[in-house]
Formats: sequence, C-alpha cells, structure tokens
Amino acid sequence: MTERTLTAADTDRLPPVLPGVAAAAVAALPPRLHKRLDATVERLAGVPVGRVDGGVSVDCGPEALVTLTPGPTGAVTDPHQARCSCLLAPRCLHRTAVLVACPVADPATHPDPASTAAAPSTSDHAGAATGGTGRSAGAAAGRTGRSTAPTKAQRAAAGALWRAAAAVLAAGVPAAGAVPQAELLRAAHSARLAGLPRAESAALRTVRGLRAHRGRQNGHRLAELVEVLHDLLYVAGRLAAGDPDPALVGVLRRAYQPDGTLEVYGVCREPVISATGYAGVVTHLIAADGRQLSFGDVKPGGPDRARDCARAVTEMGAVAVDHAVLSRGGLRITGTTVSPDGRLGAGKGVRATPLTRTDWSTGPLAELFTRPLAEVVTAQLATDDPEDPARAGTALVGCDLMVVGAAGDQVLARELAPGTDAAPDRAPVPDGPVIRLAPVNSHPLLAHVANLRRLASRPGLRIRVVGRLDPDRASTLHPLAVGPVPGAATTLRLPADWHARADLGYDEIQGGHLPPRDPAAMTEPVLAVGADAVAESPLWRVRRLVELAVSGGRRAVAEAARGEGVGLAGPLRRAGFTTAAAVAAALADESDRRGRDTFGRLTDPDPDRYAWAWLAVTAHLAAAERELVRSSWTAPPVG
Repeated sequence: MTERTLTAADTDRLPPVLPGVAAAAVAALPPRLHKRLDATVERLAGVPVGRVDGGVSVDCGPEALVTLTPGPTGAVTDPHQARCSCLLAPRCLHRTAVLVACPVADPATHPDPASTAAAPSTSDHAGAATGGTGRSAGAAAGRTGRSTAPTKAQRAAAGALWRAAAAVLAAGVPAAGAVPQAELLRAAHSARLAGLPRAESAALRTVRGLRAHRGRQNGHRLAELVEVLHDLLYVAGRLAAGDPDPALVGVLRRAYQPDGTLEVYGVCREPVISATGYAGVVTHLIAADGRQLSFGDVKPGGPDRARDCARAVTEMGAVAVDHAVLSRGGLRITGTTVSPDGRLGAGKGVRATPLTRTDWSTGPLAELFTRPLAEVVTAQLATDDPEDPARAGTALVGCDLMVVGAAGDQVLARELAPGTDAAPDRAPVPDGPVIRLAPVNSHPLLAHVANLRRLASRPGLRIRVVGRLDPDRASTLHPLAVGPVPGAATTLRLPADWHARADLGYDEIQGGHLPPRDPAAMTEPVLAVGADAVAESPLWRVRRLVELAVSGGRRAVAEAARGEGVGLAGPLRRAGFTTAAAVAAALADESDRRGRDTFGRLTDPDPDRYAWAWLAVTAHLAAAERELVRSSWTAPPVG
C-alpha cells in the first residue's frame, strides 16, 4: 500500500460520494459530535492516505482506519462501501468526516440503483421529450401546450430544500459547515426521488460552492456561490408554492445520451487549467446541424500539462484523435454519445473517420459569423437556466472586428459593418461600442496575453474572432481564436497549415503574421473607451450587500446596515435605481427584525421572510446588471 499526504486539492482524488450516503452518515452521527465534525474534516488535510485494492484508506488515528471501496461507477453509492475499524462504527466521527471530505457525486454520472428504480417515470418521459440535451423542460412543455402543477411529494421536497437553503443563507458561509450541508444533501436526494432535477442540481452546486469557499480554493468566486444559491431558492420557493412552470422542474439529466451519426467540424483548441488540480485541452466543435460540441482531454495536472496538450492525442473509441488536427478539420462519428453540456463521449462503440478540412467561412462554421453581436448577446443573456449550454459565458460567439488600441492586457476593438463591394476593408459599425478583448487565462505558460499584445500593436487590423461573452462585464469578450477577415486587405497573414485560424492559447502570432504598419492608422487617436456600465454604476453597493449576506450571514447584514444608515439607499435613488434602493432597504430592515412573543420576549427571526427579501434583491440585481451588459453592446461609447 502506498501512502502520501492528503491536501486540499487531493480531495478530488478521493472517490465521490452520493449525496444520500453522506447525508445519512451525518444524520446517524450522535448530536454531541456535530460540533467536532468540521474541525475533524479540516484535520484530514494532513492525514496520511493510502491506496488499497479496490479503493482508498484514510488513517484517522489509532485503531481508526477508514476504507472506501467505490462501486463499478467509481463512486461510493452505498453506506456499506465506507467502513471504519473503530468500535463506534458506523456511527463514528472518523467515517463521517471522511465521507464529508469526499467530493459530492453527480447522481446522473454515478446513479444509485435504488433511487433510479424509485424515480418517477415522468421525468424520464420529460428527458426523452427534449432529446436528452439537458435543456429545461420548458421547451418541451411549450411544444405540447401542457403545464402540470407540482405534485404533493414535489412540493414537500421543494419545501425541504427551501428550508435548508434559507438556513444556510441566514447562517452565512462560516457557519454553513458539515451539518447544514448535510441537510442540503438530504433535501437534494429527496428532490431527486420526487423528480425535481433542476432543484437537485442547484442544491448540489450550492454544497460544492460552500465547500470551495470555506476551503478557500483558488479560482472560486463568491459571485458564483451567490448565483447558485439564488437559483436554488428561486426554484425551491416557486415549486413549494405550487408554481406549474415546467421549467422549474427541469429534465432528468443523464451523463451521456446516444446521438447516432454526427459530422463535426473543428473551431479551435482551448487550454484548461482548473482550480481543482485538473488541466488539459478542449477542442470546440460545431455539428452539421449547428450544435456546439466539445471533445476534451482534461486530467489531473497543472499548467505544464495544459501547455503540453497542444498536440495531445486522445482515444475516441478505436481512433486516436489529435486535437491540433481536429481543431482545424472534422470527423464523421458513428455510435456517438453526447452529454447534456455538449461533450462528446469516447466509448468503445464510437467509430470516427476524418473529414476534409474547412475554414471558418464555409459550411456550418460560417453560421457563427452571420448574426450581429448585439443580437447574439441579447439571446444568450435571455437564458435563465444556469446549466443551459446556450447561456452567456458558455456558448461560443463569432464576430469580425477592427483593432483600435489597447488598455492594459486587453485589446480594444470595434465591430465591422456588413461587407459591401465599395472597398476591400469593411468599416466599423457607426456609433458601435468599443469592445474589450480580455485574455481567457493570463498564465505565463500560455500564449493568450502575448498574442493579444501583438494584435493590439496594429490599430486598424481586421480580425475574425471566436470567443465567449463575459456576462458580468460591459462589452467584453474572451477570445479563444482569431483568423483573417475574408476579403480584407489589412488582416492576418497566417501560415497555410494553420488553415486561417490561430488558437490564442497555443499558436504564437509573430510579426510576419501581421500586415505592415499603416502610418495613418498609427497616428489616428485611439477611440475613447466608455466607462464600464456595470462597474461604474452604484449597483456595486447592492452587490456588496448581497455577497455579504452569503459570506457573513444575517447578522453581518444587520450590522453593516446599521453602520451605513442612509448611505446605502441615497446614492442608488440619486442615480435613478429607485427599485434597487427599495429592495436593498427592505433586506437591511428584515435582517435586523426580531419579533416578540405574547410575554414580550424576543423570538428567533423568521428565516423565510429574510430569504424572500434576499431573493428579491438578488433577482433585481441580476436583472439590472444583465440589462446594463446588454445595453453596453448596443449603445455608443460614452466618456
């Protein structure tokens, strides 16, 4: 048996545990040990861990060896797969702490046979109705014209989720330890049994976000936890109230679904460096029917692995796929399986043959560049489901731009107007916004920053860009690849074997790939950069209050509101954000509200009223910021 020290990143090396198993372990733990559970989980960071036949063992002290033996799916799906050698097992602190330290398994990837058999068949029918794409059930209901109110069991499960989430919100991240997380996991398991996949998914993402924030994981943002907790409370609250909207129920998501025969065409490669110790490459693809798909090689590793995967070869069934070749070519795949978020499977039954290489101006790839940016942005920002692959920040965007300058490590550009026969170089859209091209990843081992600086050195350069919208910043794109604009004279001159595209994370753009410097373009003043409508608006005060509620809990909001007084609502009203001022003031008032019983004694505050007040503020803030971002793509630059 080999041993090593368990670190925070190594918790992802432990086998994942189904939510029901972890929740049951915490529920079985004697109440007197609840207060010691969080400290025990933290101490596991320095505990020796070893590999044993069929699983992993964690040495928790004298006569306390916890052994996990995951099932065929690689996850702990049964309580009997976690054993401890101490005398108090299975209701012991050691076994429970190890299960809590393990990652939360996705029931769609690691199904529990018992819960699968008990799950309502209606969710399966809903999944079939949408083709298993992972979209919300609203689209299917829209086609059939039917809308069914939640059942009694679904409303009960949603109510349990609401109570668990409201308790977490009132306590704040510091107090949302293993016990409150177990309540969320138990409620998530009940939601799965009741056929509420969207609510279940939101609960699991909330637990993962709480653990990442409490563990201070690199790359985790508090705003992400705010977003997922908002989605959980929103869905659970409406379902518990009997809202018949089928989009709230969602679709029973499965890991991969058969998709027959596909023809896919490469768009670009993207290096991946995750905060949880994974790295590699993802090749973005477009199918002949217009769907955006991907094929990746992401495994445990660091930035070196992401850099070295530039020409990684990954097995797809019986075929070895070179990512550098695939990103500029295509495949005809039979026996295809596709995940809800568009990832291609690589099982033994998959067969693939290469297709003739195409560029961005022909075939289905050309569809990326046919719509104006403002229209694409509006459509992506209108997607509410956080797991929809078509939402802003996930789906790819294509556009033709003209470089106008630089701001730090960002490239400033303007969108080009549709082409005419009057001149070879298209002019920018009149009064269009200044678009910021920000690097996807600034790690020095990758080429993003150097390539953007090279592009910024040529004002007037026309480039074709594929990237992703930044949904939180005004008129900002994260470019993944660039290429020459068809028919333009002042554009990129890339090598023939690059097939008219450069992957910004891997390919290094050189001076010879750029057109000669144009003295006229160099002497023209750089366009004034408009202020970031989101960052400069007084909504930052509301954002701070919303995030403080999650990071510090109800008491922190009350203390901040007492200290700030009218300083919160005044600037918002003067700037015209009267609704934001009203809902923020209501949250501040509710956070400090304490009722009294018939004898005049103070009672515990109502978590439901506080949760609804926070939900109202968060919903309004998200809508206001989304509208500011949307308007930044249509309004002319100001400032």
